[in-house]
Amino acid sequence: MPAFLDKLRTLRWDDHRYYHQCRINQTLHLISALSFLVAYGLLFVDPAAAAIVGWCVGMVSRQSGHIFFEPKGYDDINGCSYAAKEGFKAGYNMRRKAILIGVWLALPLLLWARRDLFGLITPSTGTVGVLGLSGYWHDLGLLWLALGSGGVLLRTLQLCFLRSPAWGLAWMSKILTDPLHNIDIYWRSPIALLQGQRYEPIDPATAH
Repeated sequence: MPAFLDKLRTLRWDDHRYYHQCRINQTLHLISALSFLVAYGLLFVDPAAAAIVGWCVGMVSRQSGHIFFEPKGYDDINGCSYAAKEGFKAGYNMRRKAILIGVWLALPLLLWARRDLFGLITPSTGTVGVLGLSGYWHDLGLLWLALGSGGVLLRTLQLCFLRSPAWGLAWMSKILTDPLHNIDIYWRSPIALLQGQRYEPIDPATAH
């Protein structure tokens, strides 16, 4: 257990110092974290709605912070290039995220063209779930839920083979608990941003 927790702390610290230096990005992650907590609650009553909230609010706000606001040049704080960071990132780097987002965007069009998804599903009709989603949106939500779950499981298995099972499980635990951890470390970020602090003064020597 101590070794597992150390790996989890390392993953969280590296993710923060390498990819969350901008206060705008941190604030967007705070919004994302709150929406994911809502999605976690919806999982128990309406999984399709949970996926729609998670992807359309949680993931859009989270990835917008990385794409538009996080620095992409040489990282003076950590002494490495952006390309180097992308190379050793444990989870989804921007190339992997681009593929995942591409599939996410393609699924609504595919489902619209073929409501039975080429015979793989039985299309829902009417309104479904506690939020009363139409059949199309209910089916799309379930597809997005499968995509998100499959993406986490696939990368977990990859890390189990590329590094070790302990690293794979630590990364999966990090992803699932990120909403709580992000709220804990980024709740002050909007205040710092309003005070004019664009980037957090991160000390690279700080112990994780």
